[in-house]
Amino acid sequence: MRETLRHRNRGGVPSPIAGRALTFGVFVSEPLTLSPLDSVHRELGASFTDFAGWDMPVRYSSDLAEHHAVRTAAGIFDLSHMAEILLVGPGSGATLDYALSGTLSTIPVGRAKYSLLLNEDGGILDDLVVYRTGNQEFMVVANAGNRFVAAEAIRERARGFDCVVRDDSDTVALIAVQGPNSADILEHVDGLTIEGLAELGYYRCIPADFRGTPVLVARTGYTGEDGFELYIAATDAAELWRAATVAGESRGLQACGLACRDTLRLEAGMPLYGHELNVSLKPSQVNAARAVDLTKDSFVGREGVMAGVSAGAAVLVGLQSEGKRAGRAGYAVHANGRTIGIVTSGALSPTLGYPIAFALVEPDFAEPGTVVDIDVRGTSIPATVITPPFYSRKARA
Repeated sequence: MRETLRHRNRGGVPSPIAGRALTFGVFVSEPLTLSPLDSVHRELGASFTDFAGWDMPVRYSSDLAEHHAVRTAAGIFDLSHMAEILLVGPGSGATLDYALSGTLSTIPVGRAKYSLLLNEDGGILDDLVVYRTGNQEFMVVANAGNRFVAAEAIRERARGFDCVVRDDSDTVALIAVQGPNSADILEHVDGLTIEGLAELGYYRCIPADFRGTPVLVARTGYTGEDGFELYIAATDAAELWRAATVAGESRGLQACGLACRDTLRLEAGMPLYGHELNVSLKPSQVNAARAVDLTKDSFVGREGVMAGVSAGAAVLVGLQSEGKRAGRAGYAVHANGRTIGIVTSGALSPTLGYPIAFALVEPDFAEPGTVVDIDVRGTSIPATVITPPFYSRKARA
């Protein structure tokens, strides 16, 4: 048996093993895509993982230390694996209104909106954040594993509209600074000029400059804490990362990998595509109906959403347990002596100190307060259905 993985290297970041197949026993695979910040991560001694075909840092020190840094001070993340798809032209807003589930044409310049990319049946192809960066310009940020699906779907749906669709993922890097000290850190990054950072609201974005290079600064995030995302040319990403690290040294900033990002987003009740969201699920099943604007006359997936779901179709809930044994993705959920669902994500919450999970369960067991059991490696662990988020910084404050 031979396995070949396609090499997808970002422009301007040469791989030391690009174009060569690596042989491990009977398996042959080609190198993963490298982040523009790959050399920085290796200098910091990061551990790496294959994430959607990218060689990305999973941790630098420990998952717990990095998680707590974001909750108490700040963490810096490399998110350059995310996809950036630009739409330019007078028909850009109309294109997105037709291509996505929400109404994007009416959001003001400098605003962002969460939306869904659906198929004709109403299944979720991807969840996205859309930024309006100009009167006739939008940037769609898609998940790494869905980059080509999203770009091709939007390009196909743009036919007939006065709009150009361009996939800029290979030339754009994304750095996130998240945590209560994040604004203070950005204000002290040498060479970074941001006018109006203090006034920037949630799901807003503003243009900035880093030593002559344009930067888009957004206040969105995926950790449940205050924080910012900085979109910059891939060739200038390492310089910005290092400058931010210097500014953060006295403010508790730590480099953070994907492992703690996962526990942070889970605590905040934020879904992850491929776990809580997939093409076989409709928005109403995963608490995402708010992202669908059925007042629009036409968009791809409207008829499928309107058709609803079958009786007994699974719905997404939060589960909270006692003790230290956590349900993990794929673990069965039981009630009344039978399987009624499956865990999609789960962990022992570093912040809360008890197990939390997302699960898809039969609707009869979705009422908050319902007690079910999670099969944790042969042991039934009682869990209570709750409405996410599990953690809120507003409640903490």
